[in-house]
Amino acid sequence: MTDALDIARWIPQLAHRDPQNRAEAAMRLYLAGSSLCTPLLKQWLRDPDFRALILPGEPNAPSRSDLGPASIVVGIAVQPETFEKIRTVNNSPPLAEVPADQDAREFELHFETHVELDVLTTREPGSKGAIARFLEKFGEGIQQIEVYVSDVDRATDILRSRFALDPIYPATRAGAGGTRINFFLAPAQQGKKVLIEIVETKAKNS
Repeated sequence: MTDALDIARWIPQLAHRDPQNRAEAAMRLYLAGSSLCTPLLKQWLRDPDFRALILPGEPNAPSRSDLGPASIVVGIAVQPETFEKIRTVNNSPPLAEVPADQDAREFELHFETHVELDVLTTREPGSKGAIARFLEKFGEGIQQIEVYVSDVDRATDILRSRFALDPIYPATRAGAGGTRINFFLAPAQQGKKVLIEIVETKAKNS
């Protein structure tokens, strides 16, 4: 089983000059992140209404332990200096438009292996923001798993009413890049918790 030391070793490799090293590290981080939420998602996907909300991932994405159609992005929290190194080496992908009330900077990394990562850091080190607090408590690591759906309100309602999971926010809120989001801190293996972000990529038509 992947441990925090493995993850800490792989993260700097995302800034390696060799693209093959970067792709290998990204694959390892993606699979480690996916494995954190596999038992939960397998359970949720047995619900036909929740499954119908899931947006499909890439057809040739790496194995996610029979998670069916789920589109998953693994969120990696890093220190600001690591953030800049990774972004520079990977051709400076655009920064996401993050709402001003959220203490985060982020960009996406996409690899030919259909691996997708969100790289996140704090705007204000030492602040009370979620990323800053994560970095202070755990250091660099897998901070969240993002699951993409067509309707975040409906997905939240199903997880609350059928799986007895309370969302972190009482109502859906704006996320990066025009998304609509909510979060669940859900039980994972070995008594741990995993932060899952339910993401609706486009605002619904009124």
